[in-house]
Amino acid sequence: MLPSRGVGWKYDLPPHDIAPAQREACLASNLKINRAGRIFIEFPRSSISMRGISFFGGLIILTYTMVFIVPDIITSLLDDWQSGIEITAIGIMIVTLSTWALLPLFRMDLRLPRDEPIRFNRARQKVYFYEYRFDRLYPFGSKGWGVKPVVYDWADLTAEVYKVYAPMGYGGPIENVMISVRKTGTEEVIDRLFLCDDIEQGKQYWALARLYMQSGYDALPDCIRPLQGQKVGNGLNPMQYLAPKVRWPAEIDLESRSAPTTGSLLNR
Repeated sequence: MLPSRGVGWKYDLPPHDIAPAQREACLASNLKINRAGRIFIEFPRSSISMRGISFFGGLIILTYTMVFIVPDIITSLLDDWQSGIEITAIGIMIVTLSTWALLPLFRMDLRLPRDEPIRFNRARQKVYFYEYRFDRLYPFGSKGWGVKPVVYDWADLTAEVYKVYAPMGYGGPIENVMISVRKTGTEEVIDRLFLCDDIEQGKQYWALARLYMQSGYDALPDCIRPLQGQKVGNGLNPMQYLAPKVRWPAEIDLESRSAPTTGSLLNR
């Protein structure tokens, strides 16, 4: 079970069953949409705003370590064995802690998918997240790492706005719109997933999702429809080209793109 509110929570966006105003949906005309049809709509998503920073930053730190720190340690050992042992211990501790802290970011830069889409299936009233999981405590492991899509009922989702102020050296305010998942019929939060890192954009995506899930494809404003089918990724930086492509597991891919055989909302 997760906390009912995360650190930095400010407010919830309108509930899933509250219809958005037409103006709210039209504001989303500049959003990228992977696909849209009568069964599902797919939004792009990226939990890393600028891929490559950790990769190249790690290389710089590694280079600095090999060029400056390691030679100093060797020199200290040669000059004074006792003092050199102390300096070596400190150097090993610094390198170990740096590796433990940076390796998860380094791995994410290389292994995070090019896109982390969300599919809203109106026919099934379910939402499919192409979720990439990682475990900072075990940066060398594989069990807690990798793409692990999850599926939740639309009625159990709540969009939440977060805003925290990091030290100014880090960049000041950090905004996120998250989707919390409650256990059906309760207020117990069982998962919390990233939507986007811009509050206004998050509001627009959430309004569009509500409009589509409540009223269907025909309710989408004309200003939005021309965006369907656009490929996300124009202007990708080189590190994003190296990232793995989106490959939904076959079973969940088929389910997320189809309507149930009986009782489909499309037949009502």
